[in-house]
Amino acid sequence: MRSRRRFAVSLSAIAASALFSGSAFASEPMSTGGLTSQPIGHYDFCRAYPNECSIRNRGIKPAAMSGDLWRNIVAVNATVNASIKPMNDIDIYGKDEVWAYPDAGVGDCEDYVLEKRRQLSQQGISIANLLITVVRKPDGEGHAVLTVRTNKGDFVLDNLTDAVKQWDETGYRFLKRQSNENTGRWVSIREDQNMLVGSVK
Repeated sequence: MRSRRRFAVSLSAIAASALFSGSAFASEPMSTGGLTSQPIGHYDFCRAYPNECSIRNRGIKPAAMSGDLWRNIVAVNATVNASIKPMNDIDIYGKDEVWAYPDAGVGDCEDYVLEKRRQLSQQGISIANLLITVVRKPDGEGHAVLTVRTNKGDFVLDNLTDAVKQWDETGYRFLKRQSNENTGRWVSIREDQNMLVGSVK
């Protein structure tokens, strides 16, 4: 059954790459505000992995979108979604808000994000363009996704779908994300831009 799922994932990635066209992607990037509170799960993650939370990235431009980059982010999103079994922190660790790499093959939304971030970083994408992002779903539930900053807009990798979408096409309300200049800091997403996005959905 797992092999069929992986085959479906590869077909999905191939189909998605066939849709790539630089002119098809053009969206305003997220507009961020000032520094805001760090999620408790990320705070504890930083205590376990301090080197990952002390990276300074000033002046790094968004990744240049290309056919190869698009294929990579689509493939990583689908592959990680297929390889991890969704399970909440209470069932795994006996407590809430544990952000960890899903090396045992199970995890919740933050763990999917960390794995996608790790794999794309290993492919050479700057960590400044791979940002953990906290959103609110239409039903009000909190959720985490990975934002990939590119010169064609900010794209969202989500464990709830294999489709990679522009941030303003997700239907989510964006609350905050990692600073692209400092992996240990978080910035707010401007409320006025969220309102604009919501008004056109």
